[in-house]
Amino acid sequence: MKLYKIGELASMLGVSSRTIDYYTKLGLIHPEKRSNTNYRLYSDETLARLKRIEWMKQEKYTLEEIKESLEHWGKTIRSEEVSEKLTAIQLHMKQLEREIKEISPMLEQLKPNQAKHVLKALTPSSAACIESLLLLLSKGPLL
Repeated sequence: MKLYKIGELASMLGVSSRTIDYYTKLGLIHPEKRSNTNYRLYSDETLARLKRIEWMKQEKYTLEEIKESLEHWGKTIRSEEVSEKLTAIQLHMKQLEREIKEISPMLEQLKPNQAKHVLKALTPSSAACIESLLLLLSKGPLL
């Protein structure tokens, strides 16, 4: 297993070493172990987690939202791939909720025919999403 020092992680992600240190202090990431010279060493799993954190930051999520999301999925799901997909879905749903709040005033001003057209356009994709989630949930626990 390859282990990285803070500086190596920082250069791989294009962030500062202070950012990595800050994430460690916040509990978003944890060192795998310490070297003989007491350097914190991080694994490839931490690298993947940092990439997810940076992506979530770009999507305008707060560090508190990121921490909550990472803790939630870390406790309930063991498979990293499934965890990443579900986190992406969760983040996408939150983004859609924000966008709905932004366009709600415009939707309220639509004429009846315009509203009917919007509803007709959204219904098939919404139904497909709900059906997919129900199918996923019917498969039982993801552990």
